[in-house]
Amino acid sequence: MNSLFYAVPCASLVALLFAFIFYRQMKKQDEGTPTMRQIAQYVREGAMAYLKQQYKVVVIVFAIMAVFFAILAYVFHVQNPWVPFAFLTGGFFSGLAGFIGMKTATFASGRTANAARRSLNAGLKVAFRSGAVMGLTVVGLGLLDIALWYILLNAFIVEATEAQKLVVITTTMLTFGMGASTQALFARVGGGIYTKAADVGADIVGKVESDLPEDDPRNPATIADNVGDNVGDVAGMGADLYESYCGSILSTMALGASAFYMAGPEMQTKAILAPMLIAAVGVVLSVVSIFTVRTKEGAGMAQLLKSMSFGTNLAAILSGVATFGILALVFGTGNNDWWHFSCSVVSGLIAGVVIGKATEYYTSHSYKPTQKLAEASKTGPATVIINGVGLGMISTAIPVIAIVVAIVLAYLFAIGFDVQNMMTATNLSKGLYGVAIAAVGMLSTLGITLATDAYGPIADNAGGNAQMSELEPEVRERTDVLDALGNTTAATGKGFAIGSAALTALALLASYIEEIKIALERAGAMVSGVAGQVKAAEASILDILNNYNVSLMNPTVLAGVFIGSMMAFLFCGLTMNAVGRAASKMVVEVRRQFREIKGILTGEGTPDYKRCVEISTKAAQHEMLGPSLLAIIVPVVVGLVLGVAGVLGLLIGGLGAGFVLAVFMSNSGGAWDNAKKFVEEGHFGGKNSDCHHATVVGDTVGDPFKDTSGPSLNILIKLMSMVSIVMAGLTASFHLL
Repeated sequence: MNSLFYAVPCASLVALLFAFIFYRQMKKQDEGTPTMRQIAQYVREGAMAYLKQQYKVVVIVFAIMAVFFAILAYVFHVQNPWVPFAFLTGGFFSGLAGFIGMKTATFASGRTANAARRSLNAGLKVAFRSGAVMGLTVVGLGLLDIALWYILLNAFIVEATEAQKLVVITTTMLTFGMGASTQALFARVGGGIYTKAADVGADIVGKVESDLPEDDPRNPATIADNVGDNVGDVAGMGADLYESYCGSILSTMALGASAFYMAGPEMQTKAILAPMLIAAVGVVLSVVSIFTVRTKEGAGMAQLLKSMSFGTNLAAILSGVATFGILALVFGTGNNDWWHFSCSVVSGLIAGVVIGKATEYYTSHSYKPTQKLAEASKTGPATVIINGVGLGMISTAIPVIAIVVAIVLAYLFAIGFDVQNMMTATNLSKGLYGVAIAAVGMLSTLGITLATDAYGPIADNAGGNAQMSELEPEVRERTDVLDALGNTTAATGKGFAIGSAALTALALLASYIEEIKIALERAGAMVSGVAGQVKAAEASILDILNNYNVSLMNPTVLAGVFIGSMMAFLFCGLTMNAVGRAASKMVVEVRRQFREIKGILTGEGTPDYKRCVEISTKAAQHEMLGPSLLAIIVPVVVGLVLGVAGVLGLLIGGLGAGFVLAVFMSNSGGAWDNAKKFVEEGHFGGKNSDCHHATVVGDTVGDPFKDTSGPSLNILIKLMSMVSIVMAGLTASFHLL
């Protein structure tokens, strides 16, 4: 094994060490008054109770799927025997990343509120460093899991040749990506339903019907709302970005092993090491950049955004520069591969920055789109909703163009701009490797990018704690500024996850073809290649596509495209309706408490917070199963009915529709939320005005857009790809068409 590899586990340990240091620093901060401590404890207990229930359901699902994989591997021999174990570890580490992030957030929110009593900068520092615990935990655990599996499989997998061994190792490791994606989808969907049921219920009855301030202790749904921020926006997001991060690295490793198969094991090893080392250096640079984020007292939204952007941009620039040195070291300077692939990585980094900036522009109330959306509240909630939908649709243009340009440039850079021969078998493999490594570049600085994302829910909870503890008005004003910034950084984080999903999913398509090739090789089948019959082991991507007649004129491909496109909308519809049903139960319960518990609105009675927490918990557990299992079952059914060509159509349709729909929903939701914040700052009548009520209605529509359906779509895209890869042997052996 190349000695450079050991930089990967070392970088993971560095990330985990600094995550621990930041966690300890946060715990040393004062949690504030007895009331602040009590409220934080309520939220902490509610969040832990929810996760305990969620993990019970997830464990059952994982156990059933692991048994299924074991049957495929040990009975039917259409699966690698390591698959069940890799699948379980992927789910475990994904869940662990979310758990650590959520545990940190529940301790940090009260301390952030108390720090904001001193200054805005003190509050920002506590919240951001606590968010960094999540960011560094995700990248640390991700790299550690990848490194351990690479060492383990290297030691135990035996193949006829070293080149074949590397292909089997990397495609087997994709299975733990499926485990991570499965856990992430349950976490995102379940957490999203929980948090938005509580949020919508609290807003409709508390703000609109009763004119209560946000997070008012008289509102029975406030504790559930704050719990939801942690289980949805922190635990769910951590699991989500863990699988995004690992998926991009694993798909690139698998493509590297196959793209350079004919070049021999030495070149394969270099192509496998490259994405791991880029990610490892990104970890170190993220840690350095985290220390640069600070602001001055009295800073406005623009200054805070500038402060956050400085840290993330610094990490991106340093990572881009470092990539050239890393790949020169890995590939050597004897040929042009090192700088070709470096330019592919930079194209991914630039695309990530562009998507982040576009998301910031369309969702931050420092810019005109959201300000105009707030102005639409003058004519009522209907125009707020109409304008928000239009804003979200328009906002898809820049991210889509950025991804298209990144894909084309990454591909062309990887093949040295050999446009005349860009679709030869060799250039196709190298070009797709370039696209895959561009996704690694986009997520290489996830340590700090995720820190800016996880910071948001912590700031939001800090505001809730300040309000319920009846702290000085200036404290709530400071936490509101931090919260508004958090809405924008969260939207930016979702943009990164969605953008990387598009690049990674394209790489996973190639990995799927590679897994099909392995299945054919295992069965001893010949392939009807472009130039005639060839052995499966020697077949190129073009040969496999020709063997299964994968073209736009093949009706099974078209059928798969339509099913994949439909899946994105069906999934969103199911999750939106799930939030609607759960929120309805919450609205009924809050109205009942206002009606039956005397003295709540005057502050003399105590709301039954626990009942609202129970409603959100039960609703989330019940509603998350259907949409999540659908994402696993459909690729299997399509594979068994329509075969390989149908599955490729399914993945392409899901990628195209899912990517655009995810950007639309996330940006619309973020804009509606910040339009409300803009009005609450005193514009267009301020709090409790008709304009405020109109933007609150828009925000309730946007809540499931941005925190449930939208961010879950990027997991759906990759999970369908991962399931297809894991089931490739079954699809190749048994299909109707």
